[in-house]
Amino acid sequence: MKGYWYVPAMACLCSALTRVFDSSIFFIALLVWFVYLYSSNRLGKIPFFISLATFLFFFIYIPQIELNTTINTQEKKTLIGEIVSPISTSETVLQFDFQESNTKNILKVLYYNPETTNPNYLSIQLGANCQLVGEVRIPEESTNPGQFNYQKYLAASGIQFEVEVESFNDISCQGKTNWNWIYKLRDSIKEYVLITYSEKTSAWINALVLGDDSLISKDTTELFQRWGLSHLLAISGLHIGLVVGLLFMITVKFGLLTREKYHYVIIIFLPIYAILAGGEPSVLRACSMVILVILIRKIRLKLSVTDVISVTFLLLIAMDKYIIYHVGFQLSFIVTFGIILSRKWISEDNSLFFQMLKLSFISQLMIIPLQIIYFFQFNPLSIVLNVLVVPYFSFFVIPLMFILIIVFPIPLVPELVDKLFSTIHDVFFLVPLEYIDQFAFYPWITGKFPSILIVVYYSLLVLMMNSIHRQNNRKAFGYGVILTALLFSLLIRPYLSPYGTVTMLDIGQGDAIVIEFPYRKGVVLIDSGANFSFDDFEPSDSIYKRIIKPFLQYQGINKIDVVFISHEDIDHVGSIPYILEDFNVEKVITSKFFEYDFHLESRPNLLQVEAGQNVDIKGNRFTILSPWVDKNNSNENSLVLHADIGNFSWLFTGDIHVNNEQEILNRFQNLAVDVLKVAHHGSETSSNPEFVSRINPTFALISVGRENRYGHPSRNVIETFNQEDVTIMRTDKDGAIFYRYTEKNGTFYPFKP
Repeated sequence: MKGYWYVPAMACLCSALTRVFDSSIFFIALLVWFVYLYSSNRLGKIPFFISLATFLFFFIYIPQIELNTTINTQEKKTLIGEIVSPISTSETVLQFDFQESNTKNILKVLYYNPETTNPNYLSIQLGANCQLVGEVRIPEESTNPGQFNYQKYLAASGIQFEVEVESFNDISCQGKTNWNWIYKLRDSIKEYVLITYSEKTSAWINALVLGDDSLISKDTTELFQRWGLSHLLAISGLHIGLVVGLLFMITVKFGLLTREKYHYVIIIFLPIYAILAGGEPSVLRACSMVILVILIRKIRLKLSVTDVISVTFLLLIAMDKYIIYHVGFQLSFIVTFGIILSRKWISEDNSLFFQMLKLSFISQLMIIPLQIIYFFQFNPLSIVLNVLVVPYFSFFVIPLMFILIIVFPIPLVPELVDKLFSTIHDVFFLVPLEYIDQFAFYPWITGKFPSILIVVYYSLLVLMMNSIHRQNNRKAFGYGVILTALLFSLLIRPYLSPYGTVTMLDIGQGDAIVIEFPYRKGVVLIDSGANFSFDDFEPSDSIYKRIIKPFLQYQGINKIDVVFISHEDIDHVGSIPYILEDFNVEKVITSKFFEYDFHLESRPNLLQVEAGQNVDIKGNRFTILSPWVDKNNSNENSLVLHADIGNFSWLFTGDIHVNNEQEILNRFQNLAVDVLKVAHHGSETSSNPEFVSRINPTFALISVGRENRYGHPSRNVIETFNQEDVTIMRTDKDGAIFYRYTEKNGTFYPFKP
């Protein structure tokens, strides 16, 4: 099998992709590849059958993520079992994984606002046997396209349920694992770093040496994510190489150990450091590769670098069947595979700059599909930026962080180096990066990445790199053009689609409706609410970042033609400032009685309208039905819109009251409506039986929060619609609600089937 271990590794990868995407396309692609290799005498019978067996084994072994919905929520239980993860403690929550003794189920235990001074806190340790009492529930699920699915995230680690305990008195633990000292040592080092160095420097030390980036500012983390630099915050092969090099210098170069004994030290130390560094997949991959290389040399077995990473890949998945779902694992291996397969091309240049350029180029090309799958966008300029930033981190920041860990006992040195680093890092890195982000951030918002294109993309990439290796530049250029065209097709896909959509997003107790016309002739947003604190009633960006922005990116939307704002309430307008900041919005429309102020007045594209006006948006007419006069009440001043969309007549009502409904009936006596956006989340203050009977809708859409404190929607309102035989769809039960249409017909369907 020497030189052929990459084939079983690819078979394992295809089995995992078949499981993850529940698509046979990856198995078909694998068979085609096998036939090609076998027919061209590049693959013998033994590697062929081993690889096929590998696919079948991992196809059975790797679990398909299934979400459990069979348990009654809000149910208190007494559980007996063992703590199977390190304890994570912050100012707001203490959490750990807990394996129940009887069922062997793993649950995520949460305790909010923990009192760490409580005596019971010290007994909660990895490996402890515990009895706890808590509320068992299903984790929060995704109810909108593009939204992060926390339930699926936990299920991808084998965790189906959460348990929330009310106090330490509900947790009784005894014992601990023998490995617990490593985690205690990690916590001690982190605390000592915080005491010794400044806040900024200690945050970078903890991130780049101990794998804990929680202290790095949120703005910096988001900045790195936007520019495809997040890999620099994860401990990887470079970090492990520095650790191995430092140990070599300290032990062998100073004559403390022979090379033979040094190898044994590495074999013992690296697993310990992997835990100290957080045990992330990138760390496990790098440590495993070093140990495997040492062991292979000791038994005098000759394997290529490709063989080593392939065997490491297979071993890590065999040890943890859920690790394939970890984003860090996927990024780490796919980049490493790409670099190894391109190492000859990279090493052709003697110039370090051009080597780094090629390295960045290959790394970015390898992760583009993953960036699109998880974030629905990628930034072409990040390739250039990585060329500048990666060397800075590789040769200055990361080595310096390890040095700071070593020199902390020396008087005055830590303080001087700390100040030097802080100054250089701020002036020559963070400030320029923020400037670049402000003036040069032009991401490609592509929307979702179909699974079939993953196979096509990587096939083209392999063909391109193979042509480069063979110095066939014409073919390589051709494949590169096709690859670029493939990515560009994701951008233009909406403009070729005959389908339009109306989406009522599930944002809880609030409104956010997105209308996309066929062939992307226009995008209209009607309201965009936010949640808020009852202490100061200030809107937060939580709904925007978790639901609205991901959905817009998921749909490949980077430009919004018109934003209608019905009225001033935060649950309708709270996310608008964030949208105006992040997206290209051509026009904002409000009623002339709109009074909420977030600098809209300074926008040259603000249009204030009054009842009776028509607004034309790319050939689609929206008629303003209300308000006619100032009611001196935000709800009663709601902008009411009527439009024909997808062969249906729609009425968008904001939070109007029954007197507004009566006024609309009086002024528009022949008003007919197929789809009614129910006013005020189904409150009794609207949806008068006479109004509903007169407009005679077929569908009623209610945007409402689950178990909300207002009791919406009202039973009387629901009964009104039932009596009129109106089909009701509501976000608290259906999740996001979609209407997908063409010129001829359309269909309603919920996000939650």
